[in-house]
Amino acid sequence: MGRVTARVPVTRISETSYTARPDTVVVEEPLEIRVDSVPLAVTMRTPGSDVELAHGFLLTEGIVSGREDIVSIRYCNSVGEDGRNTYNVLDVDLAAGVSLPETGIERNFYTTSSCGVCGKASLEAIRQRTVHSPASDRTNVDSATIAGLPKALRSAQKVFDATGGLHAAGLFTADGQLLVVREDVGRHNAVDKLIGWAVEQGRVPLRGTILLVSGRASFELAQKAVMAGIPVLAAVSAPSSLAIDLARETGLTLIGFLRGATMNLYANADRVLESRGRSYPSTQIGDAIRTGAVRLA
Repeated sequence: MGRVTARVPVTRISETSYTARPDTVVVEEPLEIRVDSVPLAVTMRTPGSDVELAHGFLLTEGIVSGREDIVSIRYCNSVGEDGRNTYNVLDVDLAAGVSLPETGIERNFYTTSSCGVCGKASLEAIRQRTVHSPASDRTNVDSATIAGLPKALRSAQKVFDATGGLHAAGLFTADGQLLVVREDVGRHNAVDKLIGWAVEQGRVPLRGTILLVSGRASFELAQKAVMAGIPVLAAVSAPSSLAIDLARETGLTLIGFLRGATMNLYANADRVLESRGRSYPSTQIGDAIRTGAVRLA
């Protein structure tokens, strides 16, 4: 298995002096995912939980809907310059009847650690239909519970403590119990690893859960939450306009700028309860007006 961190020499400069010393940095290496020995995707990731990453990637790309669609995932014999296996290539065997998408038409599956969606050919190609839509999940979450999640996630970020240089995704129950945390140099990989854990555990769709991410809420992360049937996505930073649109269309509750007791509810706010047990006002009124379901006098 590849290293998660590495030690490198640096020169540390202060106001009055400079010092040569070693520093710990997070490792970034390519992972190639093959299906039946045919290359499908390459993503830049932090080594570790690679099989989970493959499970999550295949589910969030709509190739599989659960663990029953995957027969096996194994490392290929990919040899590096030192003659050792790099553990940077995985081969997936899909179950009979599970077919691959037309990648030449819909997507070039090369992703970087900063953006897993850049290879998408068009907006329509990434609005994938999911069999695990969160729209029917009537889970309610107390706002005080949500407020405590960032602290719980931060305390579980072990590699971040050593490097300060990678993202985290945490999955919580509706009452705030931490189920799993995954870290990666790419925020989309951290989420795929987390969802891959759920695929392996047979827990998809992830009804009644909250996904918390340590950075912003991009369209891709909202899409991954929807594909896994997660009803609530919260982020400590800002969402994108496209993430908000997708959340409103699919019934995903989207929370941004989660900083202690303060937060912004961008979509499907009725899942979030205030201290007296009442739902916050819906953020869907704009959609209702636009579609003609509600008209202004």
